Amino acid sequence: MSAATTDTSGETRGGAIPDGIDDKKAHAETWFRSLRDEIVAAFEGLEATHATGPFSASEPGRFEVTPTTRSTEDGSDAGGGLMSVMRGGRVFEKVGVNVSTVYGTLGEAAQKSMAARGVPGIETDPRFWASGISLVAHMQNPHAPAVHMNTRMFWTPNAWWFGGGSDLNPCIEYAEDTAHFHDTQKAWLDPHGATVYPELKAWADEYFYIPHRKRARGVGGIFMDDRNTGDWEADFALTQDIGRAFLPAFLPLTERRRVQDFTEADKDTQLVHRGLYAEYNLVYDRGTKFGLATGHDANAVLMSLPPLAKWH
Repeated sequence: MSAATTDTSGETRGGAIPDGIDDKKAHAETWFRSLRDEIVAAFEGLEATHATGPFSASEPGRFEVTPTTRSTEDGSDAGGGLMSVMRGGRVFEKVGVNVSTVYGTLGEAAQKSMAARGVPGIETDPRFWASGISLVAHMQNPHAPAVHMNTRMFWTPNAWWFGGGSDLNPCIEYAEDTAHFHDTQKAWLDPHGATVYPELKAWADEYFYIPHRKRARGVGGIFMDDRNTGDWEADFALTQDIGRAFLPAFLPLTERRRVQDFTEADKDTQLVHRGLYAEYNLVYDRGTKFGLATGHDANAVLMSLPPLAKWH
């Protein structure tokens, strides 16, 4: 395998297509699905155990699961997945946990975008395969932080890479919540090398910045893309630990804040903050752009948008 190279943003590229790539793709796809199952069960558990505080008298929310499909212009199969969305729960106002595996041929615009990012040979052989999990949670209680997480693998005939991360988006920030979220992520990533967590944290600070608002959309987290060090197993292990860190980083915050009383002013603060989230996802987010450009189910792609938001 060739040596990996790293650019100034922390992205790593390089490494030949490993032997048994089809088995590796299937392994990654299966793991993303298992992570989805674990998170869905944990979130429904939060709904079931919410016994005191705001909204506790309501019925616990449950996920509605809808298969998604994607096809080419001639109607050929091009993959799909599962869209799992809960609306109007006791803890979650809206939360989506999606998994998908899609494949086919990239369009001209996507080819140019990939080529600009350094993907070799994409304009001469634009076949691709991508699999991953993506979630966004918007909470009922404005004291409970919204959150985003995703992990994914991407393959083209001449390249492969992993991406993913998670970031916390409180409208009312609590320093202890922010510290717990970051400390948990660091604990999971430190076994992969002393520089990994600081690099991915710095990348998240850059990636989740909203230029036209001159501010971050939240309090950060971790983020990576184009991760290919030439060692598929090591890069997949890092991707898995990004996913495994999510529940222990997030669940305690929700359990702590879901019982707090709030005011109309608190709710207004939440709705205005959601506007920032919507702006970011529609203008800057790579996953949103890629999903819409490649013809994936628009409802699944736009699942991340909040149910209600406000602009002053």
